[in-house]
Amino acid sequence: MQQPISTFELENGLTLLVEPMSHVQSAAYAILVPAGGIHESEGVNGTAAVLADLIMRGAGERNSRELIDTLDGYGVQSNESAGWNFISFTGATLASQVSSALELYGDVMMRPHLPEDQFEAALSGVEQHLLAQEDEPQRRVFVELRRRVYDAPWSRNSDGTLEELPNISRQTIVDHFRRNIRPNGTLIGIAGNVDPQQMFDVVSRTFGEWKSLPEVEIISRPPEVSDQFLHHPSNQTHIGLAYPAVPFGHKDYYAAWAAVGILSGGSSARLFTEVREKRGLCYSVDASLSSLPHVGHVMAYAGTTTERAQETLDVMLQVIRDLENGITEDELDRCKARAKSSLIMQQESTPSRAGSIARDWFYLNRVQTLTEIREAIDSLSVDDVVQYIKSHPAQPIQGFCVGEHPLEFH
Repeated sequence: MQQPISTFELENGLTLLVEPMSHVQSAAYAILVPAGGIHESEGVNGTAAVLADLIMRGAGERNSRELIDTLDGYGVQSNESAGWNFISFTGATLASQVSSALELYGDVMMRPHLPEDQFEAALSGVEQHLLAQEDEPQRRVFVELRRRVYDAPWSRNSDGTLEELPNISRQTIVDHFRRNIRPNGTLIGIAGNVDPQQMFDVVSRTFGEWKSLPEVEIISRPPEVSDQFLHHPSNQTHIGLAYPAVPFGHKDYYAAWAAVGILSGGSSARLFTEVREKRGLCYSVDASLSSLPHVGHVMAYAGTTTERAQETLDVMLQVIRDLENGITEDELDRCKARAKSSLIMQQESTPSRAGSIARDWFYLNRVQTLTEIREAIDSLSVDDVVQYIKSHPAQPIQGFCVGEHPLEFH
């Protein structure tokens, strides 16, 4: 049985969410700080990604090596990454060590060294990551689709761009830190074999003196790019499609989730069956929901050969548009079964729950219980999903491809 989730808010605006999981021996944390890509200054996309690296290179009384060694000594499997809204610090360890691990992040947030002599190494790490992405056309497809369907600055690549990376200096990083690393808006999710009050005491003691800052205003702009093709010498073509959907937290979100699951929820889903299994047109095809707090899209992808690319695209479009003609009980039942399997695995994963409760608070200003999610999915009917599809048709469909030749999106 899922235990109640405790919510605490510090006077400086930091929100702590704790989900006890007495059946496990571990604990995990997700610290989300509102300093992601949407908060970057113009012309320096990649600032958040560099800061996510540099901020861990020494803090408080520990230099870079000592900080990492201390985390390792606590048995923490940690990671830092920059997203569109947040820079995230995540980790998992034995429940007995999570308090000690959290205390290190007080130094990271309030007393980082941001060492000048390691700035170039941090910058180079981001550059190498971006260069590796150049060899991953599938990822490039989604980066380019996002630029075409979301307003700036949500359309930025959270990893940065090779074009703007040279504009970033250490001072850029320091300025971004001073403007955006703040407790107000920071979320800490903790899940595992922990006591909520003890976690609050640790977080309050560690982060209580962290000074709040004014929120940085986000000014949005509509997309400024519309081309549908990027030349890439290869015998493969990578196809991306995007069309509007409801965002996470919308009353029809689970109907939208089911509609996408029927399209792309395994080897029995429609895209796999029609595009790959029956026609053998591609080696990979899928679709998923992408969501910002205020808008969502379905993103679909297929990887195929140059010769079969146009037919692959045509069949994908037909399958997506045919969805409004109806679905079957069997299709919906398979979606529900996959969802229940995923929920069971979440119940056993402290990192998954720590991230989920923080994400829920950001999108919903509350936390959904696994029971609530299960009941929402169980209550879905075929009529609910069909009504959603008819009320939110797949239009307009934006397309983008990477390959030898452009395709006809129609």
